[in-house]
Amino acid sequence: MYWDGGWVWMAFMPLLWIVLIGLAVWAVVRLTRHPAGRGDGPDRGWTHRETPEEILDRRFASGEIDADAYNEARKHLAAHRPGPR
Repeated sequence: MYWDGGWVWMAFMPLLWIVLIGLAVWAVVRLTRHPAGRGDGPDRGWTHRETPEEILDRRFASGEIDADAYNEARKHLAAHRPGPR
């Protein structure tokens, strides 16, 4: 008895090509996607997402806001900070 498994390969090959093309597309997207805003830290190459306090500090340091506005905003942020969960 001779069994010809050619039909199995005919069914398997399109699936193999779909998987290979899918992997290639995934790799290209993964390598070219801009990672900004992920906030997963510098060890993964992604940018750090600023906290409201850091934004306020940066704006005060650059002269966008004065000391009174800075202090008032700091108090507001401290009063509305969510507690520990």
